[in-house]
Amino acid sequence: MRILQLMNKVPWPPNDGGAIACLNMTKGFFMLGHEVTVLSMNTAKHHISLKQMPSSIRNQADFHLVEVPASTNKLEAALNLLFSDMPYNAQRFISDDFNEQLAQLLSVKTFDVIQLEGLYLCPYIPVIRKYSTALIVYRAHNIEYEIWDRTAKLSTGWRSKYLHNLSKRIKRFEVSYLNTYDLLVPITDRDGIILDSLGNVKPRHTSQTGIDFASLVPTAKKLEFPSLFHIGALDWSPNQEGLIWFFDHCWPKIHTQNPNLKFYLAGRNAPPWLERRFKVEGVVYLGEIEDAYSFMNSKAIMIVPLFSGSGMRIKIIEGMALGKPIITTDIGTEGIPTQDGLNIMIANDAGQFMASITRLINNRVLFDEIGKNAIGFIQEKFDNLAQAGALIDFYKKQL
Repeated sequence: MRILQLMNKVPWPPNDGGAIACLNMTKGFFMLGHEVTVLSMNTAKHHISLKQMPSSIRNQADFHLVEVPASTNKLEAALNLLFSDMPYNAQRFISDDFNEQLAQLLSVKTFDVIQLEGLYLCPYIPVIRKYSTALIVYRAHNIEYEIWDRTAKLSTGWRSKYLHNLSKRIKRFEVSYLNTYDLLVPITDRDGIILDSLGNVKPRHTSQTGIDFASLVPTAKKLEFPSLFHIGALDWSPNQEGLIWFFDHCWPKIHTQNPNLKFYLAGRNAPPWLERRFKVEGVVYLGEIEDAYSFMNSKAIMIVPLFSGSGMRIKIIEGMALGKPIITTDIGTEGIPTQDGLNIMIANDAGQFMASITRLINNRVLFDEIGKNAIGFIQEKFDNLAQAGALIDFYKKQL
């Protein structure tokens, strides 16, 4: 099968959930013997050259990168708010250059399936219809408007008002593209149900982000027990909000009760104001690290205090695959059919977070049991080749 993936950022390096979701799908298609082409925006925030991508990755697909800055600008955001109905988040990814490169590619290559990786590729559906008869698939990485609605509810003042407005705009934008594609592929069943309730009538198939078990190998050789850690993109507002809440409401009491316990914090693109918030006794701020999996293997309990966001949290999937007992919220584990106390621990307030941490650091048997169950759960539900194979079967039936 000939497959074209459209992306609004280059999937290398795979250091955030969106990049991982895109790249693992490319790997799965390639390993199953399909011909994959990737047309990706090369944005200012995630800019690379093809030479920076390892040859082992470049050989899995025919990669084409298009220069699309997609930068954020306060003046442009203000003008958008005043003079446009389109959400600023979407406007940033509207590009004549990308449109032309897509048209040119479709004029010289024939595809069976064109997979749009996320909402902000949907505006390119008309040019696909003009130049191709391929099945158009909208792969919904999340419910986009839900991210901003939840963040708005956690905010105050003018920021809350702006984000509520943005959320409404994104919802209208999201609804406007329902059924303009041929197939819907949500990453979670929950997202599929929500999109159906908004009006989707096209055939859909849930395809969760798969895990490459050759890359994620759990080991406890250098494990620091007990220890706490978090790893994630520190320029993503749900991560910022959750960590600030945790350090304000949970960490002071935990550190007082366990003065030798360390909290290791890793992640890229933390703004200076956030780095200053991390200067807390007992917190070891590492910034961006070279080997995320080695870091995760070396630490004990993964803390993911999420109160906003949408879709699937890839870092939780990866942490479970590495045998990490994870403490997170209901929102953190949304879309992942985990079981509290069996393969994960759910906490939605400060008391529950502190109680779960205390249980795990004082009970090594429970720590080991939850980690073991987490590995088994991920191996059963999230194998990358199995996920890609099931999606290909779905495409073949539709073709």
